[in-house]
Amino acid sequence: MIVQTVGDARQAALGGADRLEIVRAIRVGGLTPSLALVRAVAAETRLPLRVMVRANAGFTTGARELRALCAAASAFEGAGVDGLVLGFARDGRPALDDVATVLAAAPSARATFHRAFDALDDPLAAIDAIAALPQIDRILTSGGEGPAADRCRRLAEYAARAAAAGRARARPPIETIAGGGVDEDVLSAIARTGCVREVHVGRAARDGVDREAPVSAAAVRRLRRLLEGRT
Repeated sequence: MIVQTVGDARQAALGGADRLEIVRAIRVGGLTPSLALVRAVAAETRLPLRVMVRANAGFTTGARELRALCAAASAFEGAGVDGLVLGFARDGRPALDDVATVLAAAPSARATFHRAFDALDDPLAAIDAIAALPQIDRILTSGGEGPAADRCRRLAEYAARAAAAGRARARPPIETIAGGGVDEDVLSAIARTGCVREVHVGRAARDGVDREAPVSAAAVRRLRRLLEGRT
């Protein structure tokens, strides 16, 4: 569940969210939040917290931004969060050198490779490459474009590849998280197919259609019922 404020975190927890991702600037897909916000959310809830580490609206970064991201990652690790959310792409491939640089600043933190994954030319090969970084335990992806059934089919394919990549390296399976345009239709399809075990929502959990609207506990409950196959 994406949150931008302490109020969002409170509503998400009341609605039954299992994990929170803290960001700012949700309109551009989420950027690095302040350490003060992360600490305030941590004081509000016992839910596991993952924190976005991203400096711009794209999936590339420069040397100055990379230094800032490393500092942020280290600070978030020191705040005791569950993990980080990051990802970079270059020429259609995962920029794992940049990812590794940021993770080296927070060596005990786990990490989610975010929707930079959806900008990659060969997602299956990318999963194998991403699995080489032991701190990454999740990959966030929309499952691509098209009808919910097509997205679920691709999500299942990614999930199988990620699990296999983890086993090949004698490590726990890498979880595939469905996120990005996950609305009630997609949630219902995920519930029917069981293509992934974890779902990441943003706009669907908010009042109205505005991405910046506050999280609604009632909306979170409704989404959870859909995912559990209940009406």
